[in-house]
Order: sequence, then structure tokens, then C-alpha cells
Amino acid sequence: MAEPATEDRRVSAHVTLLGGVRGGKYPHGNSLLVEGTEESLVIDPSLSLVARSSLPRVDRVVNSHCHEDHIAGNHLYPAVPWHLHALDRPGLDSLEGMLAIYGYAGASEDYFRKALVTDFHYTPRPGAATFEDGAVFDLGGVRVRVVHAPGHTRGHCCLSVEPDGVLYLGDIDLTSFGPYYGDAWSSLPDFEQTLRAVGALEAEHYATFHHIGVITGRAAFLERLDRFTAVIAVRERRLVEFLAQARTLDEIVAHRFVYRPGDPVPFADSVERRSMSQHLERLVAEGRVREVEPERYLTSARLPRDRTSPTGGATAPLREKEST
Repeated sequence: MAEPATEDRRVSAHVTLLGGVRGGKYPHGNSLLVEGTEESLVIDPSLSLVARSSLPRVDRVVNSHCHEDHIAGNHLYPAVPWHLHALDRPGLDSLEGMLAIYGYAGASEDYFRKALVTDFHYTPRPGAATFEDGAVFDLGGVRVRVVHAPGHTRGHCCLSVEPDGVLYLGDIDLTSFGPYYGDAWSSLPDFEQTLRAVGALEAEHYATFHHIGVITGRAAFLERLDRFTAVIAVRERRLVEFLAQARTLDEIVAHRFVYRPGDPVPFADSVERRSMSQHLERLVAEGRVREVEPERYLTSARLPRDRTSPTGGATAPLREKEST
């Protein structure tokens, strides 16, 4: 028997959080419905909407980015335009374009090719409508403004609902799992820059696709953002410590720095390789790690450098890491 979705929540005058199964834990999510006097739109229709007996009427679908869980409900709205950032549009053009975003190979690619269609209802929309940073959807009495926030994917965006004071964060989900930058189209430096930029954005309510749902109040948001950001430094510190003895990239992947050892994630090795390769590139450039042989690394004698939080203060202590 399927688990019931979390109850919908009215966030503001024009915004409703459409609650996902288990609070939006992956593969589910919390979608956002924005209703104006002239139009309405849904942001990131999730897998949880598929099981609903009735759906909200909308004039547009807006995707914060092109990942499987964020487009799983797009097919429920075949007659309306689908919008996403131009940099992520290849993922809606074709299944091959979608797979290129992840960059998986071998068994991981085989698994995901099937899962996209059978589990996430992947439906291509060649030539989907695109937007850029700063684009505005005027729905009548309420506007949804695009804030490009890359790193998770090239085209990942936040969406600001005005004048309601609601900032939808997409997959800046503020969980203890931390930032995800494990795909071919992910970028650790871009994600870190995005986290600093998002920390400067003012809102009354901050909504996430997974787990959290809605955080009210800037102080509570900044505390969670610092905790979320701190995971990056924890991963990097653990990697430096692990490399006190020379290790190959394969050994680094097997050790697991993103997922917990034993977590049954079919694509974990691909994510670990991409994520840790980005950390290694930076550590080598900073002189903190040496590549003593091709794809074999050793920590150098230089002391580690502190990385500050998005708010400029010390990072908060972490809770136990949870996997998606």
C-alpha cells in the first residue's frame, strides 16, 4: 500500500506547498503551486502528484532544473507549456540528452536509463520553453522571478514569489546530506558560489523540494544553510585525512565520502567519482594534496585551509548524515 502524501500547506496568499510522500523524501518531493488572478503554475511537479485522485489546474509547468524527481509529474500536464532554464533544456529534448546530464556509464547508466522511464515517467518535450536569469512569470497579482543558481546542474534555479516573500530553493534542500554535485553537469565551485549568493537573498518563507518543506524566518534559514554548506568542508577534510596514505581514485570511490558505506545506491560509485574528483582537483591546485602517480594521491605537509559559511560565520555542527 502506498504511503500517503504529507498534507498540503498554504504558505502565503498565492502559494501552496503540495506535500510529498514522507515529507518529500527522495524519490518524492514537495511541489509548489502558485495561483494568480490570471494564471497559475506548478513548480517541479513531483512523483507524489502521480498518485493523486485530482490535480490542481495549472497553465504552466516550471522546472527548477532537469533531474528525474523534479520532472516526474510533468507528464500529468501534457497540454500546457513546460519551462526550464535554457542550460538544462537538453534533458527534456530526449532521453539521451537527459542521460548526458548525469554522465553515468556501464551498470549505472543501464540502471538509470530504465528507471527514468519506468519509475519517473520520463516524457520528452523537444523544444520546451526556456528562460534565463531574471525572467518573470506574471500570473496576475503575483509574480514568479527566476534566480539562476547553478552547481547542482548547469541550469538549476531558485524561484522567488513576489510579493509573497516566498523563495523556492529547489535542490538547495538544506538537509544534513548536504549539497549534491555528483553529476557530469554539476560543479562544486559553482555550487559554493550559489550558496553564498542565496545566503544574501531576503525572504519570509524558504521552501525546499525535499524533506524540509518550508522554513519561516531568515534566522532559521541561515542556520540551516550554514549546516548544509558545512557538509562540503567535512567531506574535504575527511578526504585529506584519508590521503595520509597514498590512495588511488578507485580506493577513494570505494571508501565513500558522499554516501554511507553499504547504502544501496546503484549509481553511488559514479557520484563518488565525480564529487571527489572535483575536491581532488582543488586540493591539488592548492598544494594540499599531491598526485604521486597517475590517479594516486597523497596529502602534502601543508595545513588545511578553513572555508567559511555563506553567512561569513563559523559553520554549525552537523547532524548525522542521511542518504537520499
